[in-house]
Amino acid sequence: MLIPSIDLMDAKIVQLVQGERKAVESTDFDYWIDRFASFPLVQLIDLDAAMGKGSNRELIAAICGRLPCQVGGGVRSIDRARELLSGGARRVIFGSSLLKDGGIDAAFAEECGRELGAQLLTFAIDSRAGKVAIKGWREDTNIDPYAMIRELQGSCGAFLYTHIDSEGTMAGFPTDIARRLRSATQRQMIVAGGIRSKEEVAALDAIGVDAVVGMAIYTGKMR
Repeated sequence: MLIPSIDLMDAKIVQLVQGERKAVESTDFDYWIDRFASFPLVQLIDLDAAMGKGSNRELIAAICGRLPCQVGGGVRSIDRARELLSGGARRVIFGSSLLKDGGIDAAFAEECGRELGAQLLTFAIDSRAGKVAIKGWREDTNIDPYAMIRELQGSCGAFLYTHIDSEGTMAGFPTDIARRLRSATQRQMIVAGGIRSKEEVAALDAIGVDAVVGMAIYTGKMR
């Protein structure tokens, strides 16, 4: 399954290369909402909230009213997740909040699953050079991504793995990593990071992995 992404920064749709350099910027929300209306799921990320630089709450609420979205970026509490679900989000993405004091916060993950329903939760694992990065990819950790999957899979319905090393580059997602991720859990596995063609999406789908695509769509490489 192809999942198009909408990343928000400063009340605009953007695409960043490896979370840093802005390569795409648009304020034509109606065009992209209409473009993505036929997809069963759209990924909506508040980059400002993820980086602790504000939020795009009103935009998120408006987009969730028009598209079936899984929403993430700066979701740090059960109350905020509940607010998003009440506002129309189909699923909520937890990321940095799943880590605490340099370790995996399994207790918080379990509480989220219990209070909100695991099927409504996607747990994000953002990886750079083989280790988890947090806080909008601004802080590196020593945590192994596969350790997170093993420890947290009982509390969510899906995992979202972003390969920061190739994010925004359209260089392709590493096939060996996709296969290893698929074998690590029975939960839905969604990957992002450099996916560049419909053929690549189909190859990922063939091994049971769903694909988030941003840059390739916004630049016209994938139509």
